[in-house]
Amino acid sequence: MNFSKNILAQSITDLCYKKNIKNIVISPGSRNAPLVLGFNNNPFFKTYSVVDERVAAFFALGIAQQINEPVVLVCTSGSALLNYYPAISEAYFSNIPLVILSADRPKKFLNIGDGQTINQKNVFQKNIEYSVDLDQKDKSFFSLLGLRLDNQIKINKALNISITKQMPVHINVPFSEPLYDLTDSMLIHTTNILPKFNNSKVNRINSFTKKWQNSIKKIILIGVSSPGLLSKKSIDLLASDSSVLVLIENTSNVYHPFFCNKIDQLIAPLTDVELKDFKPEILITMGGMIISKKIKVIFRNNQPKEHWHIGCQKANDTFFCLTKHFKSSPDDIIARLYENFMDNTSDFNNRWTSVISKRKLKHEEYLSSLDYCDLKVFDIVLKSIPLKSMLQISNSSAIRYSQLFDIDNSINVFCNRGTSGIDGSTSTAIGASVTYNHNTVFITGDLSFFYDSNALWNDFIPVNFRIILINNRGGGIFKILTKDNNSEIFKKFFETKHQLSAKELCKMYGFEFYDSDDESNLKSMLSNFYKPSKKPRLLEVIIDRENNQDYLLNYFDFIK
Repeated sequence: MNFSKNILAQSITDLCYKKNIKNIVISPGSRNAPLVLGFNNNPFFKTYSVVDERVAAFFALGIAQQINEPVVLVCTSGSALLNYYPAISEAYFSNIPLVILSADRPKKFLNIGDGQTINQKNVFQKNIEYSVDLDQKDKSFFSLLGLRLDNQIKINKALNISITKQMPVHINVPFSEPLYDLTDSMLIHTTNILPKFNNSKVNRINSFTKKWQNSIKKIILIGVSSPGLLSKKSIDLLASDSSVLVLIENTSNVYHPFFCNKIDQLIAPLTDVELKDFKPEILITMGGMIISKKIKVIFRNNQPKEHWHIGCQKANDTFFCLTKHFKSSPDDIIARLYENFMDNTSDFNNRWTSVISKRKLKHEEYLSSLDYCDLKVFDIVLKSIPLKSMLQISNSSAIRYSQLFDIDNSINVFCNRGTSGIDGSTSTAIGASVTYNHNTVFITGDLSFFYDSNALWNDFIPVNFRIILINNRGGGIFKILTKDNNSEIFKKFFETKHQLSAKELCKMYGFEFYDSDDESNLKSMLSNFYKPSKKPRLLEVIIDRENNQDYLLNYFDFIK
C-alpha cells in the first residue's frame, strides 16, 4: 500500500483509520493532495469526490446525519474552505459530527500576496466546537520529534471531540511542497488516544419525581431527533399518564396514536381563555430545534412554572424559562420520573385529546372542499410515499406544510433545522440517501431546489432517489408573512417570482423527469413514480395559484 510522504497527512489518515472514521468527502485541489492521496490509497476509507465545496459539505452532513458518526471533509486552501461554512453552522446547531480538514499554505506565505491564500486559522469562530492549527516541521531533529507529538495530540483531541460530542471540528493543515510524493511505508508511528464518553447519570432526582407525579398539567415537547430517541417503554409510560400531553413534530421521529403530531393545527385557533388552560405546570423538552413558531410564541407569552430539558447535548432556553437540564438519556430520566407511579386521574390529557379529534375532522372537511393548491398537493404527496422510505424535506414552506399532515410512522423524517436555511437541502438529502437501502424521497420548494441545483452534479445519487419539486414560481411563504404582498418590490425582492423549470437540469444530470399541473394528473404520476428505475427521478409539481396563502390562513379559521 502506498502512503503520502507528508508526515502530517500520514498522522491524520492513520488516526482516522484507528478511530474508525471511514467516510471521506473530498473536493479537488492541489494543496490538499497529501490528504487526497493518503485517504484514497487506503482501501479502508470510503471516498467521495464532490467538486462544489458547499455541496460537498452538505453531502457529508447528510451522511453523518444518518450514521451518527464523524464524516471527514477535505478541501484545498483559500476561499474553498469558506464554502463549507453554511453546512458547518448547520452541523453545529444540529449536533452533527463533521471533521473539516483544510489544506493551507505555510505561514510565511500568508498576507504577502500569494495565490489561494486567506487567513484560515479559526475561520469558523463561534460556529465550530473546536479548531486547531497544526504545526510544520522544524529543521532541528529534536524539535521535529516534539512537533510530531504535539500535532498528534491536537489531531486526537479534535477527532475525539467530534466523536464524543457529535459536533463539527476544524483541523487546519499547512502543507509545503512537494505535495504529490508517495512512499511504500509509514514514516511515523501514531498513538491513538481513546475518546472518553461522558456517561453521566443523574442523581438526586427524587424531588423532581415528586413534583412531576403531583402535577396535573404537564406537556412533553419533542423537537428534531433521530429515530430511537425514546424506547417503547418510555413512550407507553407517557401515553398512559392522564396529566400529560405529548406534542411531537414529524421531524421528532417519535410516534404514538395518543400523541399530538400536528401542533399548529391544535394551537393556532386557541382563544386567550383556552391558552390559559393549555399552559402547563411543567414543560419537558427533548431533542433539538422546534419547527412550530406558534408554540414558541405561546410558551414565551405564557411561560410554564418549570421548563426541564432532557438530553446529553446542549439545552436550548427557547422559551426563556429553562429551570433544569438533565444531562442524561431521556429513557433514564423518564424511568426515574415514573418510579412507583400512580396516575393522578387528571383530565388534562382527555380535554386536549378531544380537541385534537375535532380538529382532525375539520381538517378532512376543509381539504375535501379545496381546489388544486399547495395544501391539496401536500396531502396527496405525503399519502403517496412508500412505507419504510426516508423522507427528507427542504426548509421554508415545505417543512411547515408537512407538519399539518400525518406521515406513516414507518417513514423517518429529516430536515436541516439547525439554522433552517434553504441552501443545502438537496445536497443533504443526497448524502443521506447513499447510506439508505430503501427509497429516499426528497420534497422541496422551487427556490430551495434551484438554489442548490449543483447538488445534482454528483456521481453517487442512488437510482431509488426521488425528488418531488413543488414549484409555485416563487417564495410563497413570504406572502403568508406579510399583507403587503402585491407590490413590485415584494414580487422582485421577497417572493422572487420566476419561470424556471427543472426539465433541462434533469436532462443534464441524468434524472428521469416528470411534471404535473393538476390533481388527477398528479395522482396518476405518483402511482408509478416510486417504482424501480434505472435512473433517479424528479417530479415537478406546478402550482400557479395566487391565493395559496389564503387557503392556508383560512384553514386555521375553519378548524376552530
